[in-house]
Amino acid sequence: MDIIKSIEHEQLKNKIPELKVGNTVRVHVRIKEGNKERIQVFEGIIIKVQGGGVNQTFTVRKTSYGVGVEKTFLIHSPLVEKVELVRVGKARRARLFYLRDRVGKAAKTKEMVGARIENREITVKEDLVEEPAVEEVKEEVVEAPVAETTENKAE
Repeated sequence: MDIIKSIEHEQLKNKIPELKVGNTVRVHVRIKEGNKERIQVFEGIIIKVQGGGVNQTFTVRKTSYGVGVEKTFLIHSPLVEKVELVRVGKARRARLFYLRDRVGKAAKTKEMVGARIENREITVKEDLVEEPAVEEVKEEVVEAPVAETTENKAE
């Protein structure tokens, strides 16, 4: 079981913001179109956070041209370039699915007054990952015999 945890530990990202339901976030996603790559920004309210560890996901909802759009992202996916916390919202539920029925300003959450927007850094216990001890091998330098020159042969 420790092998699985050590492999999952290598896949985790270090700096991600505090992702809570009701917060407004800006997600930078790497999109590949043909042979070109670009970064697309998706900004909206987090309506659901699910799972834990490598499989942790969050769902973001926004209204684009009058149509509600929801996207689910893996937090530790290599396609998610970065997640910015724009606004800290106040939510009293774990899932904000009722926002789907709301229109306009009613589809927003109240802002937490005095909330600090910071990126949190995930610290991982060093006990979980053990690296095998590597012994240094010293190479012996052996000089090749010097070839006789023509002057030495003439004598």
